[in-house]
Amino acid sequence: MAVTESEKDRDADGGLVSIRIPVWWTLAGLVGGLLVGSLLAGTQLEEAVLAITAPIGAMWLRALQMTIIPLVGALLVMGISQLVEAARAGAVARRMLGWMALALVLGSVASAVLMPLLLDIFPIPAAANALLAAGANGPAQEVPGVGEFIASLVAPNLIAAAAETAMLPLTIFFALFAVALSRLPRGQGDVLRRFFRALGNAMLVIIGWVLWVAPVGVFALALGVAVRAGGNGAFLTLLHYILTVSAMGALTLVAAYLLAWLAGGVGLARFARAVLPAQTVALSTQSSLASLPAMLESARTLRLREETSDFVLPLAVAIFRATSPGMNMAVAIYVAHLTGVALSPGLLAAGIAVALVISVGSVSLPGTISFVISIGPIALAMGVPIEPLALLVAVEMLPDIMRTIANVTMNVAVATATDREIER
Repeated sequence: MAVTESEKDRDADGGLVSIRIPVWWTLAGLVGGLLVGSLLAGTQLEEAVLAITAPIGAMWLRALQMTIIPLVGALLVMGISQLVEAARAGAVARRMLGWMALALVLGSVASAVLMPLLLDIFPIPAAANALLAAGANGPAQEVPGVGEFIASLVAPNLIAAAAETAMLPLTIFFALFAVALSRLPRGQGDVLRRFFRALGNAMLVIIGWVLWVAPVGVFALALGVAVRAGGNGAFLTLLHYILTVSAMGALTLVAAYLLAWLAGGVGLARFARAVLPAQTVALSTQSSLASLPAMLESARTLRLREETSDFVLPLAVAIFRATSPGMNMAVAIYVAHLTGVALSPGLLAAGIAVALVISVGSVSLPGTISFVISIGPIALAMGVPIEPLALLVAVEMLPDIMRTIANVTMNVAVATATDREIER
């Protein structure tokens, strides 16, 4: 069974339950559904089969959605609490977090600007129109003006905000709540952190059950798509999706080389040679955690101080995913173009804000779970239907390769830049 980048890193903080996900079976369900749907298209059996598979796909999709808000809340409290503790660790940690924050912000902004341009140059295949049925009925949240956007940042009623899936104010609340925990007496803060850890684990168990039957749910959804579009059109769309989203991850990869050069004072060729072994491990394992020994060796090759690399790199693996905001934004923007949702600057700003905060809370999750939990809130904040994510999750293992390689490269680059700052 294949394991993705985040799944192998799930125990980096020792706090989340272990979940095994049938990644390859889910991909097989997608391919099988597209093939069977193509064969059934235009036949007399079409309606009879869809009458069975459509409710199954819809039920599985709803089950996938039902844990998003409680799990996001729990993970944000856990992740931001960990980030606050890291910031207290000293000057090295604060410099490292500064470079991390810069990478996350630039990645998300670059994706918000460049992904729409990329889709204009290389538009989504026309055959993808049939995928609209997977998400055309999703609720659209609009941010009509600057004033209303600012007012929407605060929810007067959290229960109502949760019922309306208003993710931006919910995300801000849980982020503030996590920071507030750091100001409480140690015993009180620990009680609340244990509560949210237990809540997060319970939600992970439930969503793990849901994803265990993902091959069936994805098969049912893919069959309906193929009946409407034909298998070739669906395959072409998924290939287009993989390439365009991975391109946004490639931006982070390039940025890592530039950071090592401009801020770390290391030549591009030297950095490339030093980081290549770590990238090779990342490619073969799709795990930042498994790549940590190779990253430490890259730091030795670059002659970084051991006290810097031995502190920065393990911490980066635990709390930092450089590609998350940018690539997650790219997925949401892709779905917006797919479903015809016009993205105003306000909606993109809302997506960036949620993407930055959510990236802190999803670093220890299996890649399939992280895909839904991280991108779902971003899409909802931007008024983008989340239903198409149920099909895209089946091919996440492929963009995840780019995520891992770029994350590992950026981790070494951040260590390089942090070490040079200490030298000064």
